Amino acid sequence: MTLQELYEKIGGDYEQAMRVLRMDKLLDKHIRKFANNDVVEKLINCENDFDPTVLFESSHAIKGVCANLGLTKISDTASDIAEEFRPGNERKMSDDEVKEKIRYIEDMYKLTVDSINEYVNQ
Repeated sequence: MTLQELYEKIGGDYEQAMRVLRMDKLLDKHIRKFANNDVVEKLINCENDFDPTVLFESSHAIKGVCANLGLTKISDTASDIAEEFRPGNERKMSDDEVKEKIRYIEDMYKLTVDSINEYVNQ
């Protein structure tokens, strides 16, 4: 599987990632690191706690990392959560809607990590 094929499989935006990182070698390096990113775990663990600070910080970090890597589905969803819990913003989503978005990120993260591991171990 090539790096482009990996991106097709995970529904990522390879072109966006290349605009940011500019070289396959750098993209390869950073996509491999993504599989060990603990910030997603922090967000997933907030599903029942709903600590607004942790929800904002973890979703904001995920948004940035995923945007740089062209993982737009995760980035866009994390952005929704970050804006929901950004200090000073009024909440617009119900807790259930936030939980649904967290579960979506968890599912997409698992698919992405499984695919990255397949790419690495080929």
